[in-house]
Amino acid sequence: MTRPLDGVRVLDLGQIYQGGYCGLLLSYLGADVIKVEPPWGENVRTRSEDGYPPQFQYLNASKRGITLDLKSSDGRAALERLVEKADVLLENFATGKMAELGVGYERLREVNPELVYAHGSGYGDSGPYAEYPAMDLTVQAMSGVMETTGFPEGPPVKAGPAVCDFVGATHLAVGIVGALFRRATTGEGDYVEVGMFDCMYPTLASPVSAWVAERDAPPRTGNRHSGLSIAPYNAYEVEDGHVAIICIAERHWESLAEVMGREDLIGREGWGSKVERARRIDEVDAIVETWLDGRTKTEVVETLLEANVPCAPVRTVGEIVDDPHLRERGMLHDLPNPGEGRESTPVPGMPIGFGGSEPPEVTRAPSLGEHTEEVLTEVAGYTPEEVDRLEGTGSGSSPPRE
Repeated sequence: MTRPLDGVRVLDLGQIYQGGYCGLLLSYLGADVIKVEPPWGENVRTRSEDGYPPQFQYLNASKRGITLDLKSSDGRAALERLVEKADVLLENFATGKMAELGVGYERLREVNPELVYAHGSGYGDSGPYAEYPAMDLTVQAMSGVMETTGFPEGPPVKAGPAVCDFVGATHLAVGIVGALFRRATTGEGDYVEVGMFDCMYPTLASPVSAWVAERDAPPRTGNRHSGLSIAPYNAYEVEDGHVAIICIAERHWESLAEVMGREDLIGREGWGSKVERARRIDEVDAIVETWLDGRTKTEVVETLLEANVPCAPVRTVGEIVDDPHLRERGMLHDLPNPGEGRESTPVPGMPIGFGGSEPPEVTRAPSLGEHTEEVLTEVAGYTPEEVDRLEGTGSGSSPPRE
């Protein structure tokens, strides 16, 4: 059974999370993804002294790995020979960096007019912020994510996960697939660019809607709805932790009221609609908290799920990485961890399923330069002697000082 991108070859020059996850998605879609690193390794490798941090395994599974020094003429020549036989090149260096090296889109499209060149960045290729240095933290700050995270009486707080990196990576992968789809009709390559900053604006639907409606909502609402337009909507404290409860539809609220023994609230004046309950958000939360007093997470969740009320326990990372649902869905793959720490890394699987193909096999991330000879001889037509010469001119173990 084929996968959607079987036969597609991707040169993945991505780094850290945005580039790494984009390449991982493409590999799971069936592409032959070749991870191209400098001889000293991509940036995320520096997060451990041995060069094998769990993050690298986590985001670079199911790829082949080579090293090229793009600061050398031999390294750039090797990249161009690979581009001749590639369908996609993706990178998330600072805007213009690849052009400075002499292997930007304008040059590589001359080498292969059918190439889909994908560039991920913090702020995109144009606009006042285009040259700003950007990482997930700074984009969270600029995009409103931090300002809308936290509690009203507290300071802005970053979201725990690297949301901007991964939202940007997913958009970049969608752009690549779209460009490949169009190429199938036109025969022409394309340039795809995605700025994380742009990708985050759509996520502000609730706080922006509150602003448009001129609703008096604080910028940070803690675990309440970010527009304060739904109640109950919170992470409520119970005997052994917290439980998230939300009532979107009227049937959810009516079921919750029955479970709490507060049938008197159903249809009651001032409580009969979502808008009315949102105006009484403090009262609603107080009623829910009274009912939860003395109950455990398991007790509450089992009771509410039986009543079809949306809820979930607030869980730890340790609980998530051994979650039975994620395991059954093929989202957890325990691959050997070559670095310090636990014996294995729970690498994510493919979150998109296709009825016409089997889930992808998830294999370990490559060691630094593991497939250099294999890829250069197989794809670029190098002789063993040429590979030896190339590796001899670009075998540095640490990045050059800028």
